[in-house]
Amino acid sequence: MSKDLTVSGLERQNILNNPYALEEIKNAVNLDGIKFENKFIFFKENIAEFFEVSTRTIENYLSNHENELKNNGYEVLRGKRLQELKEIANENSGAETIFGTKTTVIGIFDFRAFLNLAMLMTESERATLLRQAILDIVIDTINKKTGGSTKYINQRDEDFVISYFQEENYRKEFTNALNIYTNMGNFKYSVYTDKIYKSIFKENAKEYRKILKLQEKDSLRDTFYSEVLDLISSYEYGFAKIIEDQFNKNKTPLNYNQTDVLFKKFEQQPHWKPFIIKARNKMASRDLAFRDTLHLSLKEYITPLNSDEFERFLGEKSKELVERLEEAKDVFKRLKERE
Repeated sequence: MSKDLTVSGLERQNILNNPYALEEIKNAVNLDGIKFENKFIFFKENIAEFFEVSTRTIENYLSNHENELKNNGYEVLRGKRLQELKEIANENSGAETIFGTKTTVIGIFDFRAFLNLAMLMTESERATLLRQAILDIVIDTINKKTGGSTKYINQRDEDFVISYFQEENYRKEFTNALNIYTNMGNFKYSVYTDKIYKSIFKENAKEYRKILKLQEKDSLRDTFYSEVLDLISSYEYGFAKIIEDQFNKNKTPLNYNQTDVLFKKFEQQPHWKPFIIKARNKMASRDLAFRDTLHLSLKEYITPLNSDEFERFLGEKSKELVERLEEAKDVFKRLKERE
């Protein structure tokens, strides 16, 4: 997917919140700064020189994007902290010229704020080159962490295996209810599965498969995030019980029209709303950041991922599915022994 970092605040924030990509970018840029409060910082004069623009250009970006830059590491020093920085700067050849004798405030950029500015700036050829390098490094970092494929990045989540097996059990309740309590043909399983998918994330199975570019042999369930699987489980089990209750009232199997009416009423229950919003947000935001995939129907639910999300799917706590299955086998074995 083509990305223009100069216009997409969401894309910028996803990069700035990804600690693994930031470390790789930092190594690639290798920019010298002044060590202050356990991090390297830069002045607007340093930034202007690097990007071959005027300090006035930097000031314009600070004025136009003040909140974003402050949220990502730019800050203004005064008082005691400014005095401490002056003392450190005096020990660095050339840095002392940044300060005038009457300087009472000064703005500083950390590395995140420097990158933030690079992703905003349109006047600098060097910024343009850096943006392309940033995008390449982000893709390489995710591919390196996931072994070259993000199709099953959802399975690196420690919650995935439990959600997966739970959904499998609730799926059986759902299909059994359709089998026993309705008089429709086998087409009913795909029909009501699609109704659940559309209700939760606005796409049926075919649409979802196309968006993720899945092959016919690929299972959709294998690509869902744990939060989506949990909500699908709730729908499957809840609707299975409603079908069963209606059958017990009627004493006859349900037809398509009766089942459609039941599902419409079921999905409109207000308690679903917060869970649906959460599932849509997780699917749309993670797929954009990790799979470089846009769910157009969920565009309004997309938000930047925070650093915890990158840790969850790319960090030390994330594991390959094979490892998680082995752990799960032991858990299920112990649970079975308690019965």
